[in-house]
Amino acid sequence: MTAFEQRVFSGVQPTGNLHLGNYLGAITRFVALQESYNCVYCVVDLHAITQDVGVWGGPETLRQSTRDVTAAFIAAGIDPEKHIVFNQSQVSAHAELAWVFNCVARMGWLNRMTQFKEKAGKHRENASVGLFAYPNLMAADILAYRATHVPVGEDQKQHLELTRDIAQKFNNDFAESIERVTGEEMFFPLTEPLIQGPATRVMSLRDGAKKMSKSDPSDASRINLTDDADLIAQKIRKAKTDPEPLPSEEAGLENRPEATNLVGIFAALAERSKGDVLAEFGGAQFSTFKTALAEISVERLAPIAAEMRRLNDDPAYIDSVLKRGADQARAIAGPVYDQVRDIVGLLR
Repeated sequence: MTAFEQRVFSGVQPTGNLHLGNYLGAITRFVALQESYNCVYCVVDLHAITQDVGVWGGPETLRQSTRDVTAAFIAAGIDPEKHIVFNQSQVSAHAELAWVFNCVARMGWLNRMTQFKEKAGKHRENASVGLFAYPNLMAADILAYRATHVPVGEDQKQHLELTRDIAQKFNNDFAESIERVTGEEMFFPLTEPLIQGPATRVMSLRDGAKKMSKSDPSDASRINLTDDADLIAQKIRKAKTDPEPLPSEEAGLENRPEATNLVGIFAALAERSKGDVLAEFGGAQFSTFKTALAEISVERLAPIAAEMRRLNDDPAYIDSVLKRGADQARAIAGPVYDQVRDIVGLLR
């Protein structure tokens, strides 16, 4: 069995405002993983353009959104001096490897991808080929660095399973060539998911059955990472709840989506378990709990918003971070893709 260097890869799309769900579901994990892994963190701007221009806003919006995500990474605690932070389109190996994977992946695999069905809706015939093939590009993002681990939310697990399928099929299809070119038994790792914490899926503040989303027309449905302290507290106070007091045990949250969501958010921000939070607030009315939730939300998020504003006032610095990160990323992904070309038989 081939031994792979332990490396984490993950990315965030630059579409719309980053919000609490992005922070708890992804960015806090990125920060924590820096202590244990070599990390590659990517602003996936090629993924952003898979939908209609009206969704991602056009060229100027995309450029600014890319800088916004980078600023959020740094403001939340990702260290671009120690780990790689870059935007996807600056490293050509992503798109080139994605084409190879388009030829490895099977149509049936992609037809089973639920996220495409959700995003395309009833208009599948009008969806872009890019949106349909999005999971193959995601696989290329990960495997261009032969990443061994990816922090994913529940909604991305299926895409990671596809990445593993693509890696396995490539390894099998080209086994003899891999051995001849590299001397290894397998070229791509079967990347493992990293799913941790009590709030892997943060829901809307207006509807506990819907995921918190950048695209929700109601700004009150989410806490944006750019919201100031007053706005954060206001949104928490107005968050939808039910008439019952909080239960003392997790079993009491069943069929109470709004309560489950708010308790999960508190637990994640406080780095405590849901059971621990309910042991403290069980029996309390939501007005009392929301006051405490607003306080910890402001404590954790307001400094990030302030630092993001400071960083966004210096776009030249953000661009320099992305350029340096892209240089570092190319140094890893370029040789990997060169070996893929040799393995497949593409002259260079």
